Amino acid sequence: MVPSRSAILLWGIANDQPMASVRAALARINVRVVFLDQQAHLQTAISLIVDRDVRGSLRLNSGEIDLNSIGAVYLRPYDSRRMLAMGNATPGSTEWCHAIGLEDSLLSWIEMTSAFVVSLPSAMGSNNSKPYQMRLIRAAGFDVPDTLVTTDVTAVLELWEKHHAIIYKSVSGVRSIVSRLTADHRDRLCNVANCPTQFQQYVEGTDFRVHIVGDDLFACEICSAADDYRYPDQQGGPVQIRSGEIPAEIAERCYALAAALNLPFTGIDPRRTPAGRWYCFEANPCPGFTFYENATGQPISAAVAALLVSSRNR
Repeated sequence: MVPSRSAILLWGIANDQPMASVRAALARINVRVVFLDQQAHLQTAISLIVDRDVRGSLRLNSGEIDLNSIGAVYLRPYDSRRMLAMGNATPGSTEWCHAIGLEDSLLSWIEMTSAFVVSLPSAMGSNNSKPYQMRLIRAAGFDVPDTLVTTDVTAVLELWEKHHAIIYKSVSGVRSIVSRLTADHRDRLCNVANCPTQFQQYVEGTDFRVHIVGDDLFACEICSAADDYRYPDQQGGPVQIRSGEIPAEIAERCYALAAALNLPFTGIDPRRTPAGRWYCFEANPCPGFTFYENATGQPISAAVAALLVSSRNR
């Protein structure tokens, strides 16, 4: 007899705020949750069988879990090798191989399972290349800033002269502090010859964060003088985040972008210019939404929990 696919698997670490908030939201509605703590990877094992379907089990300290009983998954894993529980495990050691093997097997099962996943690692991969993601953002109907990825100092100077103000940031999904290029950077521009760097036209305006959670949309308006409002102390003063409203056509573009990226839960970063033009910079595939939820009281974690519950048997 096939078990009921009623359980929800959460995979991450207990003190990660978004994970803790979704876990608490699921507890409030009395849903069966299996929490796979990365700090317990050395005490966890997985068994997989792959033929026409994929099936198997997880062995946790709390007992054995039939993977066919999992109807939905919410994952926010970090690099297993950086867990405190790994201690001094070195590459190639028994502990190291076990943790990496478990992580690889879990990611493989997540890609193949018929359970509802927030979100598939393959879908989140679009964030690993900001220029590629920018093409998808443009295809969803948004304006995007003039962008250059280069090792050529002359090309940077030409972009700077064209727009008078430009910013630089990471090309990949690795977090970086978005900063405006200033005269102090001119002597160091030669360093781009050693590392492809992304430069963009600076777009003046008001930042928004839009969280898409299934069919729900939560918009926040951010008031900040910083180039990167996530780091106001480093870039010029306080930041205020409040619930905001976006035009219907911009909401439609956000839904279209989330669908194109195959992300049932995503955080989208548009900016409205003083002239009323809407640009979009990024779509976060695994948003740290509690920063915005705590500031606005928007029930984002409850919406994620509801999405997981309602989608278990899709």
